[in-house]
Amino acid sequence: MLKGTKANVLDAIGGTPIVKLNVVTKDVESEIYVKLEYMNPGGSTKDRIGAYMLDQAVKEGKLKPGGTIIEGTSGNTGVGLAMWATVHNYKCIFVMADKQSKEKVDNLRAFGAKVIVCPTAVEPEDPRSYYSVSKRLSETIPNSFYVNQYDNLHNRNTHYTWTAPEMWEQTGGEFDTFMATVGTGGTITGCGMYFKEKDPTKKIVGVDCEGSIVKEFAETGKMGKAYSYVLEGVGEDFIPENYDFDKIDSWEMVGDKESFLMTRALLKKEGIYAGGSAGAAICGAIKYAKKLDKPEKILVLLHDSGNRYASKIYNDDWMSDNNYNDPSFNVMVSEALADLGKDKQTIFTLKDINTIGDAVKMMEEKGISQIPVYGHDSVVGMVQEKNLLRPVFNGDFALTDNISLAYSNKFKVIDSGELLSTVTEALLNKEVVLVTEDGKVINIMTDIDILQYISQKGSF
Repeated sequence: MLKGTKANVLDAIGGTPIVKLNVVTKDVESEIYVKLEYMNPGGSTKDRIGAYMLDQAVKEGKLKPGGTIIEGTSGNTGVGLAMWATVHNYKCIFVMADKQSKEKVDNLRAFGAKVIVCPTAVEPEDPRSYYSVSKRLSETIPNSFYVNQYDNLHNRNTHYTWTAPEMWEQTGGEFDTFMATVGTGGTITGCGMYFKEKDPTKKIVGVDCEGSIVKEFAETGKMGKAYSYVLEGVGEDFIPENYDFDKIDSWEMVGDKESFLMTRALLKKEGIYAGGSAGAAICGAIKYAKKLDKPEKILVLLHDSGNRYASKIYNDDWMSDNNYNDPSFNVMVSEALADLGKDKQTIFTLKDINTIGDAVKMMEEKGISQIPVYGHDSVVGMVQEKNLLRPVFNGDFALTDNISLAYSNKFKVIDSGELLSTVTEALLNKEVVLVTEDGKVINIMTDIDILQYISQKGSF
């Protein structure tokens, strides 16, 4: 072998870097560091448990030559298992929930694995759930091995013997708190076990998501009711055996939308191309940091790569269709105008008894290009400079003609108390936006107003 090379791709697992966040954490005093597990060859921290669990299965005689590996997965563990199976010449069957991204399904099939997709919105014990289907397949297919990452304690042992020692060596143990999103319980428990042994003062904080039951069970001992959520690879609707709640000191809860927005912010502002669970983890870390009496050094594990979410989190249309727009647009129009210094505008108007000549004269004298036209007590149309030139030049309109011939009804009246997102939607529909207050037009908003607001708020 060439000096410095690896025997195969499995030997390249591990050794992922830890970097400091600098921009998305600007509102907290604590330092937040992230371990980039997406830099493993299969794109996630699950490469580790895939290789470790199967190595142990072979040693224990549970996985025999020519056998079939079966697992229920959200995608990442499947890749870790499939990578190991490819190197060692085993077959794979993976069962996934239908909320997982298309990229994850395609990745597994690219390895030559068979993939079965099951409904998400069913109970774990339902025969249609991906847990039940996985178990049933392992019971009916000869010479098969059901990995069962949820209850297979080699999952958490992977992180106890490998991931956590690696982080300890990288940091010299000079951090105060370790955080990670929770799912199977393997990462948070395995790392928690190791860090607590090395230094009992280390704090371990789990990040759960709205809709999952894990945090509630850990804090109350009650088995709550799970409900649907969109985040992948985070949370559970049952409690896997990998959990040891004595090793977890506290919890933070996050939602879908804030997690997805943070995921995109990590890429735009830190250059970190990670998956949705990474955004969830950082949202949780920031919430935790804001509660502290004094700053800490917080170490966060980021599980997987963003390339598995190109059709979802990193797709503008998907984000918009699911109402995961930037929260900077969830401010009132009046607030945005005040921030832009445009809340004290003088708006010149015409009445529907005025002429086209009156409009041209007003545009010339006031240096404006568009004018709202009132009929009785409400706006009935908009006359715009660009819509006057051709018909007046061609003689279709005379300057003495009534203004009603020239105004357009493609406008939208939006009260200053409505959300800025409403303005954006109207502008995208090519409508002129008239902002009113107590029924009176106080501003005419354009595309450049929105762009200036985004730039001012640093949302690019």
